[in-house]
Amino acid sequence: MNFCWITLNVKSMEESLKFYNELLGIKIFSRFSPNSGVDIAMIGENDKPKIELIYDKGNNSKIESRGISIGFEVKSLDETMKYIKSKGIIIKRGPISPSPKVKFFFIEDPNGVEVQIVENR
Repeated sequence: MNFCWITLNVKSMEESLKFYNELLGIKIFSRFSPNSGVDIAMIGENDKPKIELIYDKGNNSKIESRGISIGFEVKSLDETMKYIKSKGIIIKRGPISPSPKVKFFFIEDPNGVEVQIVENR
């Protein structure tokens, strides 16, 4: 069994794609609308697990993001922190280094999902 994707319900597809695609550089793998008022985007690399973003205009329930965290690995945490700050994104926690081999910080996506940026040394 292989992990394929995680699904996130989003408040705004455009805001979410701006965050993940434009700011973080995550590629849009596919995007489609299965029916009126529903927009789905799969983001990530070919042959790797994806993030499925779903916007449903008819869904009036609150987007629940509590307890969800997504991690992305970068080559340089220091350079990424500078970039993130230059884009006006608030660093929620960190940098944290629980061991000499790993260092990370947390930001939040437009839906309140915690995004961990990690450098493995």
